[in-house]
Amino acid sequence: YKLIKVVTIGIIAGLCNGLFGSGGGIIVVPAMIYLLGIEEHDAHATAILVILPLSLVSVFIYFRSNHFDWSMVWKVGLGSIIGAGFGAWLLPRIPVNILSKIFAGFMILAGLRMIF
Repeated sequence: YKLIKVVTIGIIAGLCNGLFGSGGGIIVVPAMIYLLGIEEHDAHATAILVILPLSLVSVFIYFRSNHFDWSMVWKVGLGSIIGAGFGAWLLPRIPVNILSKIFAGFMILAGLRMIF
């Protein structure tokens, strides 16, 4: 039964990643915490690793369709590398109750921004 949950979470995350460019964190983190019972810090860290194959598949398909703004890829990519390093360093230093509030806040803000 757990395998079915895990594969279903993966399919939904992959679908969201392919459609929206997001899915690893937004889908996988809450699913691992609430459906699989994984500790929050571990769920965030695991989601990062899950995002890699999701992104590689999407990049391959989008690359073949030439759907990239290469000037943005390099600039945003450099900033993302710096931010990822800082975020990975910061994650274990943030208490779970604060981490969950920060994550929920980002999800709410992103949702509101998309609506309005």
